[in-house]
Amino acid sequence: MKRQIYTEDHEAFRETVRTFLTKEVLPHYDQWERDGIVSRDAWRAAGRQGLLGLAVPEEYGGGGNPDFRYAAVLAEEFTRAGAPGLAIGLHNDIIGPYLTSLATEEQKRRWLPGFCSGETISAIAMTEPGAGSDLQGIRTTAEDRGDHWLLNGSKTFISNGILADLVIVVARTTPEGGAHGLSLLVVERDAPGFERGRNLEKIGQKSQDTAELFFTDVRVPKENLLGELNGAFLHLMTNLPQERLAIAMAAITAAEHLVEITTTYVKEREAFGRPLARLQHIRFEIAEMATECAVTRAFLDRCITEHADGQLDAVHASMAKWWATELQKRVADRCLQLHGGYGYMTEYRVARAFTDSRIQTIYGGTTEIMKEIIGRSLLG
Repeated sequence: MKRQIYTEDHEAFRETVRTFLTKEVLPHYDQWERDGIVSRDAWRAAGRQGLLGLAVPEEYGGGGNPDFRYAAVLAEEFTRAGAPGLAIGLHNDIIGPYLTSLATEEQKRRWLPGFCSGETISAIAMTEPGAGSDLQGIRTTAEDRGDHWLLNGSKTFISNGILADLVIVVARTTPEGGAHGLSLLVVERDAPGFERGRNLEKIGQKSQDTAELFFTDVRVPKENLLGELNGAFLHLMTNLPQERLAIAMAAITAAEHLVEITTTYVKEREAFGRPLARLQHIRFEIAEMATECAVTRAFLDRCITEHADGQLDAVHASMAKWWATELQKRVADRCLQLHGGYGYMTEYRVARAFTDSRIQTIYGGTTEIMKEIIGRSLLG
């Protein structure tokens, strides 16, 4: 089925992204995977190409285009290229909205130009060793000391944690109040008392640096409070639908591409004297996956359109995230199986896709949390 959501301008942007991937990402990606981190040069190159801060107003160095379909194109092309390590989606789609919607004029002028040029890499620090999806479990504290906040605590599994120059930290600013006593504080790279732990070793997405962060009596200036005091819960809930949609967009694209790769493979690979594609079981497997992808794509494209129009709600974003990421995980497993022993070899794209996909049902809110959100909306 022909997709209807993109215009000629979106497709022209797609070619720009593909050219960038060919020149600046793919020649270096295997080395980044071995290093466990992406080169900062790639971030600056993305900035020069205009791929960072797409929705940031031009006066701050951004693209000035809030049309989320451009972000969708970017996510699709990076996913098809198998290059999640350069986490532009995290930077643009997850962290960017906090800065554009919550920052003061002074904060925007201080942070956004570097955000758009690639000189300032960003991260958001929410998860802790004892608190993931449950915000009420956050123990990192920020005490009001008059002209500054005194920040203490630790975070873990923080994407861009090693490279980040700007970290939005979720911290408790009242002793009581549960999830409603949290605030967002921006910690800059060289703040005394801010330390990074090890670059965590993961089973997939190895070039995407993921770190532990430690805050020991970090003096955060009062002017680095982002948004309302004790307002982090509302701010986080407001931005989570876009984060979950962004994850879902990558998931359906990954699943579609895996089916394409596997379809080609089973046409060429022979067993029992004939191509695998001649076996009925193989044809059924491909037919099932292609149908599941087509149905999911139709729903995702509707979600993208609604979000671009400002109409996507948290429930449908949760549906998209749950369904698309579980489909991606399922398809990755089935496609690896159809590759046989070759699917277990890292030189084959399906092997890396299998390990890269496993995190998708966990971060951004687990599948179980997505079902809870949907269930509460239906049953109260």
